[in-house]
Amino acid sequence: MLTWKNIISFTTNGNPAPERRVEKTENEWRDILTPDQFRITRKKGTEAPHSGALCSIHDAGKYSCVCCSTPLFDSSIKFESGTGWPSFTQPIAENAIKYEKDVTFGMIRVEVLCNTCDAHLGHVFPDGPEPSGLRYCINSESMIIEKEVIDGK
Repeated sequence: MLTWKNIISFTTNGNPAPERRVEKTENEWRDILTPDQFRITRKKGTEAPHSGALCSIHDAGKYSCVCCSTPLFDSSIKFESGTGWPSFTQPIAENAIKYEKDVTFGMIRVEVLCNTCDAHLGHVFPDGPEPSGLRYCINSESMIIEKEVIDGK
């Protein structure tokens, strides 16, 4: 289980290697993403709180990167943070997420990106629930959910 200490270590000492890399030109990303998806994932934008389609979704499934389809989070570790963005306590795999120090807007934060394609996802904070204490605050536009089929439904 990742902790805040692990996250800070990744920002200083480097991130785990991804399983694969996906790289495209800006025009190639524009061709496959909606304007909002492009603005958020490729230009480090954000969506307004409580506006994302995945905020109130609680179906079983996997959340994957909208750009490259890399699995990022499992629904079993999603929780209601009250922040207005989908929140998770852990990534699906240690090397699914890339961590970078973010000093924009006069704050010090940790930006989270897809480790496969460098898509901006959101930020991680040390104020989540136990046992990890982590809160991955992720833009809905940066993910797609692949719902789990249960009993043929």
